[in-house]
Amino acid sequence: MNTSLDAWHKAISSKDVSALDTLLAETAVFHSPVVHSPQEGKDLTKMYLAAAFHVLANDSFHYVREVVDGENAVLEFVVEVDGIIVNGVDMIRWDDKGKIADFKVMLRPYRAINLIKEKMRAMLESL
Repeated sequence: MNTSLDAWHKAISSKDVSALDTLLAETAVFHSPVVHSPQEGKDLTKMYLAAAFHVLANDSFHYVREVVDGENAVLEFVVEVDGIIVNGVDMIRWDDKGKIADFKVMLRPYRAINLIKEKMRAMLESL
């Protein structure tokens, strides 16, 4: 799983959306902090993560804490977007082939949630 986590870090740091093609399982599920229902399937998961790469993966994005246990990782991040400090958590579960099977994002504070919601909506509409 460490190789899979390393591949995730490489993709996010290089903003390489195409890396998601090999990182995501066909049955991947994405859990958005603002969309109530899980987004199921590789294509939807890739779409949401690609939008997040564009919205969040700026030069200030960095992980500040990681907790890894077997096929699960909890990665806390901080990023500044439009002058607002966004604090979030990526919760990732890999399948037995090392592919991302489940990806959940949690954000705080409330002001940041609203900002990211609007930016993600605009990005998803443009994709």
